[in-house]
Amino acid sequence: MNVEALVFDLYGTLLDVRSLDRLGAAETGSSESFVAAWRQKQLEYTWLRAAMNQYEDFWTVTGDALDYTLERLGLSVDPGARRRMMEGWLTLREYPEVPAALAQLAPASLAVLSNGTPHMLDRALRSADLHRLFAHVLSVDEIRTYKPAAAVYALAERRLGFARSAILFVSSNAWDAAGAKAFGLPVAWVDRSGAPPERLGFAPDVIVRDLAELVEHVR
Repeated sequence: MNVEALVFDLYGTLLDVRSLDRLGAAETGSSESFVAAWRQKQLEYTWLRAAMNQYEDFWTVTGDALDYTLERLGLSVDPGARRRMMEGWLTLREYPEVPAALAQLAPASLAVLSNGTPHMLDRALRSADLHRLFAHVLSVDEIRTYKPAAAVYALAERRLGFARSAILFVSSNAWDAAGAKAFGLPVAWVDRSGAPPERLGFAPDVIVRDLAELVEHVR
């Protein structure tokens, strides 16, 4: 692959959202599936706000999704527990192979492109000790819409300064991979869960199980 730059999604690709499971279960007294429901509503709100052209930043969306999920499941938490659950997004655990894989890919220019706010991205990358590896950390806050809008992927192309064909976009979210491919970026889908591809008409160029496998393709 003729790759000069790699642009990574953050949540679910480099950082494991399911590392919130234990915290969510402890604070709500419910099962660990609570976080999956919270995450799904979080994503739904980004898609709906983009479609309605009613942007609120990802921290706000994440809080709204948390409050909805709690009410939908008939749960309640005190303000301290809610704060701790929100702050869990700032200390997500990286997937085990990520640090070594990024270090091996680092001769190429590395970037993050995420729905997260700049503050969320900075805190999470520093917590995982990954922040030094990235030349660019890009937030949708700059353009006030969410993935998979074409404007998000155009932001990466504009800021990195490479030809579109030389920027490999990497995401574990199949819908995100499809959005990047529809925009015209080469795409690697990290299929960590063994899910089938989305039926959106835009297949990834590469499908890998994790970032260690991606390193072999890029080499």
